[in-house]
Amino acid sequence: MKNYFKKIENKLKERINLEELIIVDNTHLHLKHKSFVPGKLHLHLKIKSQYLGSISQISAQRLVMKVLDKDLKTSIHALEISINK
Repeated sequence: MKNYFKKIENKLKERINLEELIIVDNTHLHLKHKSFVPGKLHLHLKIKSQYLGSISQISAQRLVMKVLDKDLKTSIHALEISINK
């Protein structure tokens, strides 16, 4: 799992200027939900970025989701994004 999180971190840092990224795996909180899919993750990205903080929230979230597009189709079921300057 740590390797996969490092892969996500590298993808984001290659494409977006980030000062800090914390990846929180909340998958365990969703195990009993009807829409739970085994093997798919529920992640919360806590991002500190002057750049993302300078653009609209929707634009910033779209940019993050664009970078993680393939992961969202294959490995990530739910993604929460928190952005701070």
